[in-house]
Amino acid sequence: MKTFNQIHKILIAVEDSQYSEKATLYGIDLARKLGAEIALLHVNELPMATSYIADPLLNEPPVMMPEVIHAQEDASKKLLNKIADSVGDTLTVFTFHKLGNPKEEILNTADEWNADIIILGTHGRTGFDHFLSGSVAEKVVRKAKCPVLIIPNKDSEN
Repeated sequence: MKTFNQIHKILIAVEDSQYSEKATLYGIDLARKLGAEIALLHVNELPMATSYIADPLLNEPPVMMPEVIHAQEDASKKLLNKIADSVGDTLTVFTFHKLGNPKEEILNTADEWNADIIILGTHGRTGFDHFLSGSVAEKVVRKAKCPVLIIPNKDSEN
């Protein structure tokens, strides 16, 4: 396992939420202190099919509306650029936009980019809500080949 002195590449999974903002700021601060590069990753889940022209019994994928996918891509790029611009020239920043399962895309990007650590926030869901949605953070922790730092979305007073 790498020590903090060996961390040169930090992958930060971002989304447009307060949960992610805290983790993103933490990751950027850590990168500044370590002199590390950062990669910002935003994953859009595949949109619900808008047309079922294909036959699901024949294992044919449903047709996706290109407008929906393009709107998601545009929003993702704006978010990534906004965060990257806020970092300024003080760090080397890479941005990745992926379409798919968030857990799988985080793990794949970490492997492809050779991340030394993954940082992501958590919604802190419990009970039935957690049972229904699962936890991307939990799944990433279980499968990642590198250390994973989870930043909880809790006030410092708690």
